[in-house]
Parts: sequence; structure tokens; C-alpha cells
Amino acid sequence: MKANESVVDRVVRGGIAAGAAGLALGVAKPKSAPQIGLLAVAAVMGATAAIGACPIYSALGISTCKAK
Repeated sequence: MKANESVVDRVVRGGIAAGAAGLALGVAKPKSAPQIGLLAVAAVMGATAAIGACPIYSALGISTCKAK
């Protein structure tokens, strides 16, 4: 998959992933729907931040990367 996220986009996504994981593990009740939802958000945002590509951006033809 071609990279379509800028460094700022990746940092923001990483921050959202960390925040969602923190809320899921620190605030939400264990094995509750909110905890599972927050962990899913954290996993998706963390994965897209790590690989630098967002499938939704690709489908919509969006790229926050600087043109090379």
C-alpha cells in the first residue's frame, strides 16, 4: 500500500491511539462494549500510524503526504 499520510498525520493518529488505549485500560469497565470499541479504535489508528497508509484515504483519493 502506498504511503498517504504526512508525519503530522501519523503523530496525531499515534496520539489518538495512545489516548484511546489509555481510556480503554484505565477508565472503561473490563470486557464492556466501550472498552472493546476504544481498543478497536486504538488498534486501527495505531496500525495506520505505523504503516503510514490509510485505506479510507486511498479509497477517497486523499493524501496528506508532500508530493515527491
